[in-house]
Amino acid sequence: MSEAKPASPAKSLRHRARELAMQGVYEWRLSGKSARLIENVTREEKSLGRYDTEFFGQLLNGAIAEQEALSELIAPHLDRTVKELSPVEFSVLLLGAYELAHHPEIPYRVVINEAVELAKTFGGSDGHKFVNGVLDKLAAQVRAAEVKAK
Repeated sequence: MSEAKPASPAKSLRHRARELAMQGVYEWRLSGKSARLIENVTREEKSLGRYDTEFFGQLLNGAIAEQEALSELIAPHLDRTVKELSPVEFSVLLLGAYELAHHPEIPYRVVINEAVELAKTFGGSDGHKFVNGVLDKLAAQVRAAEVKAK
């Protein structure tokens, strides 16, 4: 007899919101559709499960609206240009940069860990290491006091 595997823990509502926001940024980058259209289509889809809808909207709209400024924040920490990033790397880094810059109530380590998990789920085999390195350097810049306190 084989032992039953314990059920995997349910994804948090915020993690699911991050996944959907990442997919939305990815779609925006490839298709050029508006953030509002992507948000509305996502909200209307009933098969996506539960997620923090307010957080999803903040992430998706904020990251897209501020993509130029966020790209400038990210650029010095890259080993290539922002345009050369894969769509997944770009989407994950944009969301991570947005959270670091606009959600100080979320510890920087949580932001980085969530971004690394997204990169593991959706990206290439070692993309998560790249995301971790870039966001770690960005956190030291954007949240210097919090990083030094750790």
